[in-house]
Amino acid sequence: MYGFGTRLNLPFGTVLDKVTAALKAEGFGVLTDIDVQATLKAKLNAEMQPYRILGACNPPMAHRALETDPEIGLLLPCNVVVRQLPDHSVHVSFMDPAAVLQLVNHPGIDELAREVKTRLQRVCDSLNN
Repeated sequence: MYGFGTRLNLPFGTVLDKVTAALKAEGFGVLTDIDVQATLKAKLNAEMQPYRILGACNPPMAHRALETDPEIGLLLPCNVVVRQLPDHSVHVSFMDPAAVLQLVNHPGIDELAREVKTRLQRVCDSLNN
């Protein structure tokens, strides 16, 4: 598995706001917000349910990672997907940094990946409160 997540029975916009606030509470900012639904509509005239990819970053942790291995930027930021399902529930998926950062063979990255995963797991868990 390369991710984990949760499903909510709330409006899409409400979930998006909740995710952003929960990330902030754990020290993450959203560097990028890709509206996949709007992009595919504009480029391909394709219809799909709301789907956003948030690029979440915790600056102190990203700094530590980049100091350890400058090439690790290829694996940053941590992606969070917020997507509406056909039944109008919303699924929130989090990239598992421990799984992704196994690609990096550098001492210290495993510990950092576990720290980031712990924070993202708390974000995920908080969404159901």
